[in-house]
Amino acid sequence: MLILAKTILGIMLGFIISLITGFILIPILKKNKIGQQTCKLINERHIKKEGTPTIGGLIFIIPTILSIILLYIKGSINVNHNLIILLFVFLAYALLGLVDDVLKIKYHNNKGLSSKLKFVIQLLIAIVFYAIYKYNGGLTDVTISLFGFKLQLGYFFGLFILFLLVGTTNAVNITDGLDGLCGGLSAIAFLSYGVVSWGSYWISGYQEIAIFCFILIGAILGFLVFNTHPAKVFMGDTGSLALGGALATVAIVTRHEISLAIIGGVFVIETLSSLIQIIAIKKFKKKIFLKAPLHHHFEQLNWSESDIVKMFWIVGFMLGMLGIIYGVWL
Repeated sequence: MLILAKTILGIMLGFIISLITGFILIPILKKNKIGQQTCKLINERHIKKEGTPTIGGLIFIIPTILSIILLYIKGSINVNHNLIILLFVFLAYALLGLVDDVLKIKYHNNKGLSSKLKFVIQLLIAIVFYAIYKYNGGLTDVTISLFGFKLQLGYFFGLFILFLLVGTTNAVNITDGLDGLCGGLSAIAFLSYGVVSWGSYWISGYQEIAIFCFILIGAILGFLVFNTHPAKVFMGDTGSLALGGALATVAIVTRHEISLAIIGGVFVIETLSSLIQIIAIKKFKKKIFLKAPLHHHFEQLNWSESDIVKMFWIVGFMLGMLGIIYGVWL
């Protein structure tokens, strides 16, 4: 019952503070004309979204951090190295996304930071992650429990961390293309990992990791009040990079890295659809999808935005439940 109470408390705390943050922040963004720069090559629906306030990821980032601080002051949670890693990556990617968003707004384009600079910053984040993790005795193997397979990576585990961070943040960022899509899928993914975290009792700080997940779920739900169709605010790279970084980090510190491919299955599919499209066009001069990533393909088929989002949420939920079965039971 205590676990259930902590879970509900985390969700409610994140949700309430997120709502308050949204009501305060959105008018400020509108007043300062901090609006989305859309790509006019997508379709007419997206052109109409030009100027919608962005950097809305702060609506769930600020409440999550504030909630953790409040619970720490109250003595309800303890600080440990895994929680420090998680908060560091969450904030570092949020800051990276914020700078990228600010540059896009300032110069009225979708360029932002250069790809090379982004990679260098992500490399530095991965190095700090690995240093804290290794110093505190973190294991450097990858285990597939279903087959009893264990691969010892040693120092290459640092590269594995970088791969998961870069891959997951890009996948979440690519999926952030329709109102409520990325937020809903992220809430489902953190719900899955929150349950997995509660079951990972041998991991240092497993309770704090679980509580972080449920606070973030509540904060995302608060954000979705403003982000579902028609969206009043977008999360921007500020939000999508923070979510992707946190998701990959939870997978690593709970030792459930392989589950990420299942729990984040829709993110993986979205990324693969873009990759397949690029390869098909460059190598064969043909398109596999009407438009990539996959959610734009369904838009080209004249599906309504809400129907696409609901379908992706359902698929994400089913994959998330499979991920829990694999992560907790198998």
